[in-house]
Order: sequence, then structure tokens, then C-alpha cells
Amino acid sequence: MNTENMYRNRTLDQIGEGDVGKEIKVSGWVENIRDHGGVSFIDLRDMYGVLQVVMRDTSLMEGITKEDCICIEGVMDHRDEETYNPKIPTGTVELEAHKVTILGKVYRQLPFEIQTSKETREDVRLKYRYLDLRNKKVRDNMIFRSQVISYLRQKMTEMGFLEIQTPILCASSPEGARDYIVPSRKFKGKFYALPQAPQQYKQLLMVSGFDKYFQIAPCFRDEDARADRSPGEFYQLDFEMSFATQEDVFRVGEEVLSSTFEKFAPEGYDVTPAPYPIISYKQAMLEFGTDKPDLRNPLRIVDVTDFFQRCTFKPFHKKTVRAIKVHANMSKGFHEKLLKFAQSIGMGGLGYLEVKEDKTYKGPIDKFIPDDMKGEIAEIANLEPGDTIFFIADKEERAALYAGQIRTELGNRLDLCEKNAYRFCYINDFPMYEYDSEEKKMIFTHNPFSMPQGGLEALETMNPEDILAYQYDIVCNGVELSSGAVRNHDMKIMVKAFEIAGYTEENLKEKFGALYNAFQFGAPPHAGMAPGVDRMIMLLRDEENIREVIPFPMNGNAQDLMCGAPGEVTEMQLREAHIKVRD
Repeated sequence: MNTENMYRNRTLDQIGEGDVGKEIKVSGWVENIRDHGGVSFIDLRDMYGVLQVVMRDTSLMEGITKEDCICIEGVMDHRDEETYNPKIPTGTVELEAHKVTILGKVYRQLPFEIQTSKETREDVRLKYRYLDLRNKKVRDNMIFRSQVISYLRQKMTEMGFLEIQTPILCASSPEGARDYIVPSRKFKGKFYALPQAPQQYKQLLMVSGFDKYFQIAPCFRDEDARADRSPGEFYQLDFEMSFATQEDVFRVGEEVLSSTFEKFAPEGYDVTPAPYPIISYKQAMLEFGTDKPDLRNPLRIVDVTDFFQRCTFKPFHKKTVRAIKVHANMSKGFHEKLLKFAQSIGMGGLGYLEVKEDKTYKGPIDKFIPDDMKGEIAEIANLEPGDTIFFIADKEERAALYAGQIRTELGNRLDLCEKNAYRFCYINDFPMYEYDSEEKKMIFTHNPFSMPQGGLEALETMNPEDILAYQYDIVCNGVELSSGAVRNHDMKIMVKAFEIAGYTEENLKEKFGALYNAFQFGAPPHAGMAPGVDRMIMLLRDEENIREVIPFPMNGNAQDLMCGAPGEVTEMQLREAHIKVRD
């Protein structure tokens, strides 16, 4: 039996100088055509590489256009030395074609040049994504993605985790983002939901006695797109552990992420070694103005609220005041541009002081600081000659937000941020609840299944807004990679926790019946997290938009321009699902 492939006996990465003089058969796409008058050249591309093909019999070129899929048979030869191409592995050899077969013809004009597709408008790229994926840079992102996911699976298995797939059709959850809902044909008026995360199922696996679970989990959320968030669906490395504390999860997160980033980071990049810094939510909001701090930026925010309540500067009176110290030369033009930025994000202004060589100040608010207090501000902010200190004043929440944005802008404008580094940290001790002024009630700030710090006693005796949860995030370079928690596995604590957020025990039974019932049969303490796979790859590939690392992404408006989703369905399909579309 002849087992030779009828289309090729080599892929282009398998060709080298050792093949000179041999007859070979290759297949791929026509990347480029060059006519040198009596001799024609083709650059043939497959998934693995590019090979120059020479056609001395120009009749072989008949009917061939760029991006045709073709099979070529011929004999390998050396290139002339002056035509060597050191940019490709096959740059010293070429194939002299004796036979060409067109396997797949191009019948329409290409919407863009494949080699420059990344410069094309995104909507056109996404409509013809199968062509965009022929671009080497785009294709390499997908190969890289596959390699990272393969490594994550290998790493988790080595660490004793069992890969288990959880359902895609599940019950709708009243918490979190909007669900994608799926109508039931068999049960009129009832709906499945696509999972926002495998949250309940992985907790039920712990109740089932599985000690360590993981999966590369598809998650579905009806959310708007951002640069670091794909609308509709995304993948996460979801894992859960029984008999585990927050610190146990931290160690697993550090091991898998550090090893992955060290293995796949670009050459010369430095990765935060374990253990990662642990920063409380409260500290993060004070020092960085965000719960997603970029630790490559050396600037820190200082609280000077108390100081300015004792000054005569009325715009800062009865407000939260944050300050950022910078040691850099700044022109008048720099201050004007920074003020414009501050106004563009909603700030009324941006006060500052410059520290002169004699440690006196100059700046718009110097005259409002009493002389006997000027040494105090220098001590609070550790000011030295050459420093400039900026002040941000507003209500506490907005002051933190604005200070964080000014910190980021200063770091970028002054080029202060560390280069070629991945800087990880944990953010923990998130508030369990916050007051929703629109709904006029307490709501969960994060995952409702988290264990409150202090347990039942805290829920029964403390102000809900003062209760912290065993919740934590992993942040890398200002991007939230993962969220997780120690889970609330105690039935009594769960009932009370949901009661504070306005749920009765009956609501709990109805909405989370599986967990409610399972936790009455000896649930172990358990904890976990779920680093985002797409975000990991986006960081490792230094891509600014997450869609660059997803094979078939939706656009920013949650549309699949290539296949036409969302689209209309037939009246019969609607009837079978018991659905009527309202005008």
C-alpha cells in the first residue's frame, strides 16, 4: 500500500541544503510572484515556512495568481550566492519547478495584502479572518497560544490537578455580568444560560471529593468589549482545591504563572519571583489609586488629607487630598499639558509645588501653606530639592481614581516605568459588601460565594461595609489576570451572607439550589482562582488589543462579522423555542 501523501512529501520547515538534488513535492499558497523576463519566481508559503520556487519553464505560471493554493513538484537546487535570503531558513536553496497543480483557485480580488493585513481596518480583517490568519504575525500568535495552553495543562497535571470539563448549558445566575440565555424547546418559558464561569460546578466537585480540579474553561458574559476584554466569550485557567487556604492558592498561582511567564516571555524580560507582593485593597486604592496597580511605575500616592484640613486653601477643605511626588525636570509646557489631561478626565485643576534647592517651594498653592507647616509637608511626602509634588482633591472615591490616572500619566509622560519586565502582585482583603445607592441596599462587591473574614460572627455583629472577604486578584503590569477566593462552604454562613444582600433562604434554595443542598452533606473547605488565558497571552505577545491573540474574535460590538452572528432565525425555530420577538 502506497502511504505517500498525494499533495506533499515535505513541509517547508523540513527543507534544507541536504535536499539539494532531490525530487520533492510541496504544497502551499503563492505569497509573491516575480517575473524576471524568461524566468519567474514564486515565494511559496505553508504553515511552517517560505520557499523560493524558480520556474524556468514559464508556461508553468499560466493562470497562477497570488494566494492560489498550489502543489509543486521539482528538484531542489542551491540559490546563487548573491541571492541568498538570510531572513528565512530556506534562504540558500530553491525548488526548480517541473510540475504545478492548482489545488485551490483565487476567484475574487483579495480584500487586503496578506503580508500587511495587520495594517488593515479591523472590521475588514475580522470579516476575512481566515485570510488575516495567513499573515505570519497573526498565525504565530495562534501557534504561541496553543503552546501556552499546552504548557498550562502539563503544569497543572504535574502539580496533581485533575482536568474535568463542566457543563456549557447551565442555570442562570442572578449575580455578576449579564448571562447569555438559551431557550429550552422541551420546557416552555424556561431557559438555560451559558456559564459566566464554572463557579458552582467546581465547588460541587470539591463536595464530591475531588481534591484538585482544573480546566481551560470557556466563559460567556454579555459584557461590552475593552482592549483587555473580549465581548461574549473568553478562556480562563480555572482551578479549585479542597482543604486549602488563601496562602495555598497563592503558592499554586505563583508556581504556574511564574513558570509560564519565565518560559514564554520575550528574551531579556524579567519576571517577578515568588512570593509575589501582597497588597490589600485599601492600600492599593491609597498608594496606586486602583486595584490593578502597575508596579513597573515607581510613583506612589500619599494621603495628605489631614494636612490640608489645617491649611487655608479652601478648594481642598473638607475633601480627600492625595499627592504624588516626582523627581524630574518639568517645563512650563509640561505642566500645561498635564493640566489639560487632568481636565480631560474630569478634574477641575491640578495643584503642584516645586521644591527649590534651598528647600523652599514655588507653585500656585505655596502661599496657602502657612510657613510653620511647610516642613511638615516635606516630611509627609519625603520631599527633596528638585522634587515636584502634585495634589488631587475630591470626594474620596474620585480622589483615588484621579490620583491613579495622574500617576499613570506621569509615569508614561516622563518615561519612568520599568522596561522589559512582568511585575506581579496579589490584591487581597476586598470589601465583602458595598451600598448600592440606586437599589438602596447592600450588594456583593465580588463573588457572592466568598468566605467573609470573621465568619458568622462578623456577619452578625459588624457593619456590612466593614466586613472583608477572603477574595484576591492577581495583577500583572496593571492588568487583572485572575480573581479568586476562599469559598463559603458553611450553610449557616452562606444563608446569613446572602440575607445581608437581600436574599431570603428561599431565594438561595431557588437560585443556588445545588450548592445549598450540597453544603448540607459535609462540604470541605475549598478555594481557587482562574487566571485569564487570553490576557496572559496578550501580555506575553505585547499586544495592546486582546483580539490579536484570539483565533476568531468578535468585534468590539460583539458581532462575528465573518459568520454573521448574531443573526436572524426562522419563524419555525422561534416557535420551537416558544419565543415571540417583540417590536
